[in-house]
Amino acid sequence: MKVTHTLPILATAALMAATAASADSFSLSGTRSAMQSDISFNVMQSAGQGQIKLRPKVQPKVQARTTTISSRSRSFQAFSGISTAADLKSLIAWAEAGPKGYDAVQYGAKRLPPQRPTQMTIGEIYRWIDRTPGQQHAIGRYQFIPATLRSLVRQAGLSKNDRFTPKLQDGLADILLADAGFVSFKKGEISRHRFMENLARIWAGFPTASGRSYYHGYAGNKAVISWNEFDAVMRKIFATKRG
Repeated sequence: MKVTHTLPILATAALMAATAASADSFSLSGTRSAMQSDISFNVMQSAGQGQIKLRPKVQPKVQARTTTISSRSRSFQAFSGISTAADLKSLIAWAEAGPKGYDAVQYGAKRLPPQRPTQMTIGEIYRWIDRTPGQQHAIGRYQFIPATLRSLVRQAGLSKNDRFTPKLQDGLADILLADAGFVSFKKGEISRHRFMENLARIWAGFPTASGRSYYHGYAGNKAVISWNEFDAVMRKIFATKRG
């Protein structure tokens, strides 16, 4: 199946998203995602229903989007009772942001923002990026890189005065999920593996079917889990028909 509208990590994102006046109108599922920043995944056959655990595979790395997770000993409840979108965003957060969640900053950044990201406005984040050239700037639960962040903010119709809150970050992630084909996948129009490949072209911590990150080798990028582990998690998350 031909893939359309899936954008690489350094490109603008989310051609499928409708613009909105605020982050309140972004959610794919109609509900807000769980604010689960202290999570980890391990695929274990003996785990109870809904418990997914992924064994750690790689060491911390410096890259354009993914932030290192120093500990993967915590567990994640796949069936959160909220939505498949919320669970998928928690998986993305695990692969990208680690325990700092919505306040995560790419660990290779030497000059950090003056405040926690969730306490900053979008304009303040832009100023931090502009004043600290020559380093990585991926930020937030979904490790938005500057080009992607600016594109999403424009599409969403947000203001530089809007605060980079958890709700706003979740809304921006929903736009990226839409671009990856979330709705098409839920409707059965694309396969799970096609959807996984699309996600891997947006978030470098996910592997392609080859087992490598789509951006393997770029600025130290590596997938943080194997393809089989990724597939097992996705089967768990989408085993039910939640929104």
